[in-house]
Amino acid sequence: MKGKILNEKEINGRNIYVYLGDITEMDTDAIVNAANEYLKHGGGVAGAIVRKGGKIIQEESNKIGYCPVGEAVVTSAGNLKAKYVIHAVGPRWGEGDEEKKLKNAVKNALKRGEEKNIKSISIPAISTGIFGFPKEKGCKIIVEEVKNFLKEEAKSIEKVYLCDINEETCKFFSKFL
Repeated sequence: MKGKILNEKEINGRNIYVYLGDITEMDTDAIVNAANEYLKHGGGVAGAIVRKGGKIIQEESNKIGYCPVGEAVVTSAGNLKAKYVIHAVGPRWGEGDEEKKLKNAVKNALKRGEEKNIKSISIPAISTGIFGFPKEKGCKIIVEEVKNFLKEEAKSIEKVYLCDINEETCKFFSKFL
């Protein structure tokens, strides 16, 4: 991994890291993709994942076809270091009930990881890019959901990397960690 850890916290013997770097370079069991409902991975994090991981990720997503906002689905990771890509569909800012939908997207991404028995996962700032969710508010929700999951539900997951290439986003992750 080519980035750097900016902050870390232990919860119930499990670790959360704030990681400044490229999620497509993460050597974790799974990476989370900030996806849209139709699983068309053209821009932002999604586009970068498919460009680096290969067309198999888009092909598998096409077979799934659709994922509602707040839910998450899994594909292989193609040429990426990760084994899986967990496609979490966060809300677009302004569509209504955004906070609840973002919480659900994060929680369901972690649940899909547990179903695959992963030990490590990298999560970007879902919905805070082209979907327009305010960065600070989105990072707070993501950090809180990860903490709650590790306290109450995690079985296999030992390490969660809150990963972004944007320094400001990582500062918000650190602030709420």
